[in-house]
Amino acid sequence: MKTLGYLGLGVMGYGMTGNLIDKSGCDIYGYDPVPALRERFAARGGKVLDDAKTLYKTCDIIFMCLPTNAIVKATITEIMETARPGTTIVDMGSTSPYVIQELHAAAVEKGFHLLDSPVSGGETGANGGTLVIMCGGEKEVFDEVRPYLLMMGKTATYMGPSGCGSTAKVANNMMVGIHLCAMGEAFAFAKKAGLDPQTLFDAIKGGFAQSAVMDGKVPKLLSRDFSASARIAVHLKDINNAMDVAAHLRVELPMTEIVKEQMDWMDARGMIDEDQCALAKYYEDAMGVEIK
Repeated sequence: MKTLGYLGLGVMGYGMTGNLIDKSGCDIYGYDPVPALRERFAARGGKVLDDAKTLYKTCDIIFMCLPTNAIVKATITEIMETARPGTTIVDMGSTSPYVIQELHAAAVEKGFHLLDSPVSGGETGANGGTLVIMCGGEKEVFDEVRPYLLMMGKTATYMGPSGCGSTAKVANNMMVGIHLCAMGEAFAFAKKAGLDPQTLFDAIKGGFAQSAVMDGKVPKLLSRDFSASARIAVHLKDINNAMDVAAHLRVELPMTEIVKEQMDWMDARGMIDEDQCALAKYYEDAMGVEIK
C-alpha cells in the first residue's frame, strides 16, 4: 500500500483529500502553510505534518494543488532535492504546459515521476468526488496513480506525454471563460431589457443554452454570492497560460483575448479574488444594471 501525501489544503485540496481519506483506506498526510487549513484537514481525518519536507520524505505519491506556476516550480524542485528517487509527484493544479514539461525533464533525469493532472469541476466536484481529471506523463505512471485519481474524480483520462494534461486544462478553461462572459452579457442584457433574471434562468436552463457553468454560477450571481468556490485569479492564470501557448504556436485566440480583457478589468478594480460568477459585473457596469 502506497503512502499518500497532499500539498495545498485550500478549497480544492480539502475536498480532494476528503475523498482520499474516505475511499483509499490509507493514512493521508497533508501540509499547508496556513495553520487553519491544517487544522481543518486534521478534523476531517487527515494526518497533519508540521513542515513540507517531512511530507516529501514520508510519502510515495505526493499530490499537490497549488496556486501559481512559480510556487509549483519551486515546490517540485524542492521535492526533488529532498524526497527519495522513485517518488511520484502529481500536480493537480493549473500549471503552464511549458513549466510542467521543464520540470518533467528534470524529474526524469533525477529518477522521479511527474504527472500533470489538472482538474475541472470546482469546489462542488472536489467535495463530491466528481472532478474531471486530465493527465499527461508516462502511461505506466498514470496507470499506477489512476485508482487514486478516481477516488477524487468521476473520470481520469490519459491525454498523452508530459504537458498534455495541462494543455487540456487550458482548452477547458478557455471554453469555461468564454461561457462565463457570455452568461454575464446575456443576463445583463436581459435585465436591461426588463426581464426578471430568475425567470429567465428557470425558462432556459433546460434548453440548448444549459450547461454546468450556467447551472452552477447563475444561482450564485442572482443571490449576489461572490464568495469564491473558484477564484477569477486562478482562472486568469489559465487564460494567461492559453495566451502563452498561443504565442508559441503563432495563433490568435480572439475570444480568449476578450475573456482576458474582462478578467484584467476585474483585477484592476480589486475583485480578482471573487468567484467566477462576478465576471458579470463587467457587463453590469457597462449596462448600468444589477443582476439579482
